[in-house]
Amino acid sequence: MQKYAISVKFITQDEKRDELLNYLLEAAGGMEDLETCNCYIVGINEEEKNAVYVYEVWESKAAHQASLTIPASQELIKKAKPMIVGMESYPELSIVGGKAKL
Repeated sequence: MQKYAISVKFITQDEKRDELLNYLLEAAGGMEDLETCNCYIVGINEEEKNAVYVYEVWESKAAHQASLTIPASQELIKKAKPMIVGMESYPELSIVGGKAKL
């Protein structure tokens, strides 16, 4: 079965990147117990002082959507939303193979 992947670049208000980064890392920690989440990677590009990148791989698109309704996810979204001034989404992918290890 193919997996669902999404990649997003969050653009923050000035001086808010690290705060958003911490919220997203907290979200990543919350994904540890979700069997339907195969990968939740948070990263930065040192040359982009107001950007945080997230790459996610899920069992399905429905599993990703369901994760957004979890109370802990809703609370983090509520905290993070005010500092986000923009988002760039990259094409959704159907993952057919590969390897990931952190």
